[in-house]
Amino acid sequence: MPNTRSTKKSLRSSEQKNKHSLFWKKKIKDVVKSIKSSLDMEKPDSKLVKEEVSLLQKTLDKAAKNKIIHKNKANRLKSKYAKRISALKFEPKS
Repeated sequence: MPNTRSTKKSLRSSEQKNKHSLFWKKKIKDVVKSIKSSLDMEKPDSKLVKEEVSLLQKTLDKAAKNKIIHKNKANRLKSKYAKRISALKFEPKS
């Protein structure tokens, strides 16, 4: 345990930062999971997939802005899932 006032404050601060980081990392993980599950479906719904990708991009951008993840990692993940989606052939609704 810390002894001085400044180290006690530092401990509180680092715990809050850790909570904040874990929140964003879990949010990213959940969005990625939902995209993967919708892409693994036999016939993915194009509208649903596009909504999830925009949510992923939004989440990654916010996490990068808050310095939870590096901006290059955010861009790399966005690019990865954009490529996977562009490779899909969506059938037009008749």
